[in-house]
Amino acid sequence: MKRVLLVEDEDSIREMVALNLKMAGWEVLEAPSAERALELMHQSQPCDAALLDIMLPGMDGLSLCETIRRDNSAIGIIMVSAKGQEEDKIRGLSIGADDYITKPFSVSELIARLEALARRVRRTAAAEGKAVEEPDQLVSGPFVLDEKSRVLYKSGKPIDLTQVEFQIMELFFKNPATALVREKILEGVWGAGYYGDVKIVDVNIRRLRMKIEDEPSNPQHILTVWGYGYRWNA
Repeated sequence: MKRVLLVEDEDSIREMVALNLKMAGWEVLEAPSAERALELMHQSQPCDAALLDIMLPGMDGLSLCETIRRDNSAIGIIMVSAKGQEEDKIRGLSIGADDYITKPFSVSELIARLEALARRVRRTAAAEGKAVEEPDQLVSGPFVLDEKSRVLYKSGKPIDLTQVEFQIMELFFKNPATALVREKILEGVWGAGYYGDVKIVDVNIRRLRMKIEDEPSNPQHILTVWGYGYRWNA
């Protein structure tokens, strides 16, 4: 059964969301605070996804996201923000969240996003399992994308990527010198049924440039195709 960590300090919201997730076939770990969430994660089996409210008592949701991501690169993380918290959304994506949803949200949209996230987690796990039997690498110029370790190497130096970043790089490596429209990147990584804003692509591209470019402000590898999308240049 799919497992999700639900962290929300408002009891009525947490109970309503948990009930709907259970009806949709999810096992739900409920926590009213970040501190309790970390306790539950250490005491139970791994979760496929986590739904983290940004505004929490004590440790906030962004710090919780960063803590979880530090220990677990595979779990899918969705941040929940209030309207107008654009900077918090961007920061959440920058520290490892995979997606965000804004209050008030429909439960059907939330479940759709969680299902898409869970499918990506399972695809990643399956790819890693296959790689154990059939090690594979994608090579592009000085870059090597190791599908077994899920690590990108630049001139032999390892660069750790989140699962979303890794999938974007896979898309680039498999489409060299090809201009990819943002919607294609969104569909290829987040899935055809993704409900969110295409700007999530831009945030992850900025994060990738910080990791792989010698001068992120003057990128030589992930090039912007103005008014369209991005192109990989080894």
